[in-house]
Amino acid sequence: MELIRGLHNLHPRHRGSVVTLGNFDGVHVGHQAVLCQAGTHARALGLPMTAISFEPMPREFFRVQPAVARLTRLRERVEALIAAGCVDRLLVLRFDRQLARWSPSEFMRRVLVDGLGARHIVVGDDFRFGRGREGDFQRLAEFGEQHGFGVEEARSVRVDGVRVSSTAIREALAAGDLPTAERYLGRPYRMSGRVAHGDKRGRQIGFPTANIYLHRALSPVQGVFVVRVQGAADQTLYGVANVGPRPTVGGSEARLEVHLFDFAGDLYGRHLDVDFLHALRPEKRFDSLPELIAQIGRDAEAARAWLADR
Repeated sequence: MELIRGLHNLHPRHRGSVVTLGNFDGVHVGHQAVLCQAGTHARALGLPMTAISFEPMPREFFRVQPAVARLTRLRERVEALIAAGCVDRLLVLRFDRQLARWSPSEFMRRVLVDGLGARHIVVGDDFRFGRGREGDFQRLAEFGEQHGFGVEEARSVRVDGVRVSSTAIREALAAGDLPTAERYLGRPYRMSGRVAHGDKRGRQIGFPTANIYLHRALSPVQGVFVVRVQGAADQTLYGVANVGPRPTVGGSEARLEVHLFDFAGDLYGRHLDVDFLHALRPEKRFDSLPELIAQIGRDAEAARAWLADR
């Protein structure tokens, strides 16, 4: 998949494709259905399929309250779009003050016609675009008739009778309901990042951890989890992870800390993919460090027992 950062990086060779647009936060099964519907149409026409996404997400730019917990950072979103297997090109538009001011007609002309020379467009049933979210499917279809491209609407995907959405996934994760989130995502929920130096307290108390900064305003998960980790070694590893501000040791910024089972090595600078498999408990503040150490031991034992029963 080719990544294109901004309209200014478009080349004449990028013109002529089937296009779909959206935030694609999480790249859940509903997103995947839209992407593959567009991909199927692209193959029928012998054209590449281009997905358009935004960074930051519009809600983040406008600082809409309440703040939304991101499911995926840009790199995670790109990796999930690659895994979906339907996208040939990803155009990431920087959502800034200028883009926010574009009317629906200006957005369609600049991006879809002048930029991409779109031949066909597939959008989800809740898609809105342009200044004030004034653009909708009807306006897009009318514009397509004028400029010679087709427009089709992809229907929502339902799982267990629930319309799959990024919001529904956030709610499941906030409740610690990882199985539901996994059904909506089509895979376990994942956080990725590079291992950074921490305060090395885990090593001192006998539970060394890989520290990963979240780089998002809010985390969609918080607490202690059984996790599966890739990127630390040639094989998949398992462990226990804490997501939160670490109140017992006076932490203020939420981070992801992963203790890997049966692993000894230097992970600093490694990029890890951490899949959340099972929620063990909420994060809590303990009255003393020995109490925290004892609880971490119980968490590790519970995680190993859960993995053994799989």
